[in-house]
Amino acid sequence: MASLKYQRIMLKLSGEMLGGGSSGIDGEALAMIAGEIADAHKLGAEVSVVIGGGNMIRGTKAVNWGIDRASADYMGMLATVINALALQGVLENKFHINSRVLTAINMQELAEPYIRRKAVKHLQKKRIVIFAGGTGNPYFTTDTAASLRAREVDSQIIMKATKVDGIYDKDPAKNKDAVKYERLTYLDVIQQKLDVMDATAITMCMEAKLPILVFKLAEPGCVRNVLLGADVGTIVK
Repeated sequence: MASLKYQRIMLKLSGEMLGGGSSGIDGEALAMIAGEIADAHKLGAEVSVVIGGGNMIRGTKAVNWGIDRASADYMGMLATVINALALQGVLENKFHINSRVLTAINMQELAEPYIRRKAVKHLQKKRIVIFAGGTGNPYFTTDTAASLRAREVDSQIIMKATKVDGIYDKDPAKNKDAVKYERLTYLDVIQQKLDVMDATAITMCMEAKLPILVFKLAEPGCVRNVLLGADVGTIVK
């Protein structure tokens, strides 16, 4: 077993990461992400995952269709369950790694209901734990769900996977002079209104002194590099 910088991690994935640039689920993107999780597991890390549903539907967008916000958010939560089941399927059938999907909304035919002690027990038994259904409440993002679950299961870090290699002062895709930050404080993120996580999620991490690493998940070895201590992405602490 390798000497790891972090023994128990929370990996935060947006639904768009699974979409591969389009709506729905892209098989290649799904396999790449599952491979990164499997690699971290083989190194000996205890891995939990919170996944979004933006590749299927976003509650804030559905509101514009005339759907009330609470119902729209519940639709988004159901989308996260679809993504979680897809990730579980690839982890178990392609990489032969035991995993559990725990949902904040009760649907026992598909997954286990979220119980904190059970989630911790799964992690201790080296099973991948995938948290779905957000917090189970409307008006809260999956970023907030990641912060909440990470604190509940005593994760040492939240690793937020993105398509950009860290946090910039402005959108690097639109601004060639964008400056990348190596390190930030929680207050820096809130005061500068940087697009990292919503304010509720950042505040929860700040209260627990739980670091957040924003990094680019684009090729094999990204998660391994972080676990082995490589200086990548932007750290908020």
